[in-house]
Amino acid sequence: MEKTKVLFISQEITPYLPENTMSKAGRYLPQGIQDRGKEIRTFMPRFGKINERRNQLHEVIRLSGMNLIINDTDRPLIIKVASIQSARMQVYFIDNEDYFHRKFKLRDDEGNEFEDNDERAIFFARGVLETVKKLRWAPDVVHCQGWFTGLVPLYLKKAYNEEPLFANSKVVYSVYDDDFKKPLNTELKNKVKVEGITNKDLKTIKDNPDFVNFNKLAIENSDGVIKASDNINKDLEKYIDSLSKPKLEYQTEEEYIDAYSKFYDDLLKE
Repeated sequence: MEKTKVLFISQEITPYLPENTMSKAGRYLPQGIQDRGKEIRTFMPRFGKINERRNQLHEVIRLSGMNLIINDTDRPLIIKVASIQSARMQVYFIDNEDYFHRKFKLRDDEGNEFEDNDERAIFFARGVLETVKKLRWAPDVVHCQGWFTGLVPLYLKKAYNEEPLFANSKVVYSVYDDDFKKPLNTELKNKVKVEGITNKDLKTIKDNPDFVNFNKLAIENSDGVIKASDNINKDLEKYIDSLSKPKLEYQTEEEYIDAYSKFYDDLLKE
């Protein structure tokens, strides 16, 4: 029997970024799922905080070189890769000079969120999916972790849904307590559009792309949702609880890998 293939799209992964609940899940979940007999691929943004030399990142020439048009501007897509030897695991990094070479992740040194975080999230989501297409690797499950991955479900369900590689993929979205304070750029609803995405698909973020609405858009387009922090946004928690789609309550560090693996298996049976 063919192995189940799981694509992990993570906002943060340790050791490339400091340890927290999300970055540890980004690191240990793929390894744990691989140890349980599934095949994995893992992606994250190449934030400027990441030390390329120390972590031995190098460009994958055969995957780089494509341009993505965001807000009428051509943006070169650079793909890098590094290995976590102890986990027998590779991590692919989505890079672009304009979006990812500043020395901070999502906020500047004074704690202000970057004005172009909307475009950075668009570039990351599309960059991952275009790279997976180039790899010709068809995931059974696509697991998105953190709000920065939140446009992936929309693109998968509306823009890439006829792509044979993704036609049968189940999308899982993990909600964390990684709230951003200032709503994203209101032009997001126009910038995110590609063929297949209509105004109707974007009504959730049309007037106010704040943290709650942005996450709701991701959840709407997912097949299953996970509460990945033990204290997520109360409005989002209420929204998740009201849904009839498969959901998983917060799991402790000891339990979550087995629980997530079972969650994937159950989704694939549906």
